[in-house]
Amino acid sequence: MRLFTYERASDAWQAASAVAVQPEAKFISGGTNLLDLMKLEIERPAHLVDISRLALDRIEETPDGGLRIGAQVRNSDLAADPRVRSRYSVLSQALLAGASGQIRNKASTGGNLLQRTRCLHFYDRNMPCNKRNPGSGCAALEGFNRMNAVLGASEACIAVHPSDMAVALVALDATVETVSPAGATRTIPISDLHRLPGSTPHIETELALGEMITAVTLPPPLPGRQIYRKVRDRASYAFALVSVAAVVDVSGGHVRSARVAMGGVAPKPWRAVEAERGLVGKEASDRTFVAAAEAALQGAVGRGDNDFKIPLAKRTVRHALATAAEM
Repeated sequence: MRLFTYERASDAWQAASAVAVQPEAKFISGGTNLLDLMKLEIERPAHLVDISRLALDRIEETPDGGLRIGAQVRNSDLAADPRVRSRYSVLSQALLAGASGQIRNKASTGGNLLQRTRCLHFYDRNMPCNKRNPGSGCAALEGFNRMNAVLGASEACIAVHPSDMAVALVALDATVETVSPAGATRTIPISDLHRLPGSTPHIETELALGEMITAVTLPPPLPGRQIYRKVRDRASYAFALVSVAAVVDVSGGHVRSARVAMGGVAPKPWRAVEAERGLVGKEASDRTFVAAAEAALQGAVGRGDNDFKIPLAKRTVRHALATAAEM
């Protein structure tokens, strides 16, 4: 690990300002991803701004019946909150499916959203990686790519976003609150926070230099049953091969509304809009769910080792929808 300087922020604006003015500065909270990357010298911050003590660790009711989740709320506390468990159960399920209990006790809401890919080639400094070293190439295109993307990728990068929590937040139509170094605040729909790689895979979010996440806001609970289904190589502490967050409201045997988001298949949490459109107003039947699964993976492209993800994702979408519809 390389030498770095350190300071503890006293408020959100001061933290954002400190990162903006210091070359190669980074925020640090739980550090569950950043510290590993620093040890491997993939991340090389010259300065760390500690935001772990900021007063952003509360879960509060909003006037419209939603919840506002501070960026420093720990994953374990968020998953265990009675309001989250009862009203946003897909979020609690997703959090409990991710990492280990020890990591959830440290990982923060904001940090979880900003964790970096677990692509093997990104972690291997001997391999070319446009995300780690722009312009160097993508070793995963022709190399081992079993964990990589089948949707939304480009010739520059086929890495996937690793967060379970973010997939559930996309299905719930969450928004992200930020503060800039100038003290300005803004709200970003969660579906717009992460960028697709295009020709610039090293630019992963829409956040500006020094801009810091302060909270995530959930709208009033959606009608219907909520399910998070994660397929992985082992039962615990493994990243998703495919995951699906589904919120389905059925009345009179027909689907009134549906939200479907997928993880493990794209460079960002993937909202399956075409699948949702194909569900509303249709009979809640296996045939409908199979058609929705086909629509969710429309345009998917495998690169060899990850070809299996396409049929696996279709089966997982179908199963999650059927379970959410209580079939």
